[in-house]
Amino acid sequence: MNVFKIVWLELLNRKSQFISGILSITLGIAVIVAIQSISTVSRENVARKLDNLGANILVLPQGASIDDYYTSDIDAPTIPGEYVERILNSTLKGVDNMSPKLTRRVKVGENTIVLTGILPKSEIASKPLWQGIGLIGTEVKTACAPAAPQESLKYLDERLQRKVVDTLQKNECLLGYQAAKRLNLKEKETLSVLNTELTVVRILPETGTVDDDRVFAHLTTVQAMTGIPDQISAIEIMGCCHAISEGLLSKLRNILPDTRITTINQIVSTQIETNRLMNKVSLVFLIIIFFVGSVSMGNFMWANVNERRKEIGILRMMGASKKIIYQLFIYKSIVLGVVGGIAGFVLGTLAGVFLGPFLADMAVRPVYLYLLWSLLLSVIIGIAGAVIPASMAAKIDPHTNLQEA
Repeated sequence: MNVFKIVWLELLNRKSQFISGILSITLGIAVIVAIQSISTVSRENVARKLDNLGANILVLPQGASIDDYYTSDIDAPTIPGEYVERILNSTLKGVDNMSPKLTRRVKVGENTIVLTGILPKSEIASKPLWQGIGLIGTEVKTACAPAAPQESLKYLDERLQRKVVDTLQKNECLLGYQAAKRLNLKEKETLSVLNTELTVVRILPETGTVDDDRVFAHLTTVQAMTGIPDQISAIEIMGCCHAISEGLLSKLRNILPDTRITTINQIVSTQIETNRLMNKVSLVFLIIIFFVGSVSMGNFMWANVNERRKEIGILRMMGASKKIIYQLFIYKSIVLGVVGGIAGFVLGTLAGVFLGPFLADMAVRPVYLYLLWSLLLSVIIGIAGAVIPASMAAKIDPHTNLQEA
């Protein structure tokens, strides 16, 4: 007696029951796949945008004030420049780029400006808005931001592509928009600061931040001009948002215990809470769908057992054991689970692809790994719903059942 053949023939001969049996599983799996497909792409895009926005962690001396994140490096106490090497040698994951700087207020004629020493290959990477004026070179690769394998996930705006300027000579400077206006300087003109002549190579675009009032020069030049060699006032770090949520700040504090390390809390906290919320929503839906699907499958299988009591009795009279009767219903639930899982994955993926641009304002691509999870979940739901009805079917007494018929 071929159990698989019996199961397959019954499903083919009772197509309406077959369709109704997989419907609950299909719809449940489709909901999970659609939610996960949209939320996965959403998390990737938000993470990539945060990673591309620039520095989000600031390392400061212990005595520095952090009342204002964006001005806390101005006239702050100093820390040794070798702290940068200490972080590099730690092989911490999630530190995409570091920008050491030394910042001091200086007088230029009647004006007070903020002079900031930078290392060009690292500093430009944290200023994506500067890319619009040609300060571009080699693109900076992120350490743990999600990759964008398809064209739909790439940024069309070049200003959000983190790149670095290849060189900034020690006698050159970049002038903030407002600083250029106050000093009445243009590109290629000379700025005299602390008895040092600097050539203005770029007037930076207006950003609406404190950078508009700064003069950026090479770090070693500013250290020599201010008489503070081998010292810096801050280290800006572009940290991968996933790594921040997994404890990057505490790891940095262990490496640099005598510093103050802060981050843009609002942005990072929003990202972390969004990811947690999506995970909780998916988990809640998964639990609901598991129970609803199992109960629906159980009701369907129980009705099928009652409908086939006479056939079960005949099979038992022909010599079929309780184990074979049990296997008939379990195998049937597995077939329903496999078909429902595949159909649910296809339906959920199509729903995510079509609804993603409307719900999340982004293109959603199929995540083929979810096909494996869909099959696994749907088979588990099918078996869970069929265990009790299959056990009851195996216990049916053929003699009593045939007498009742």
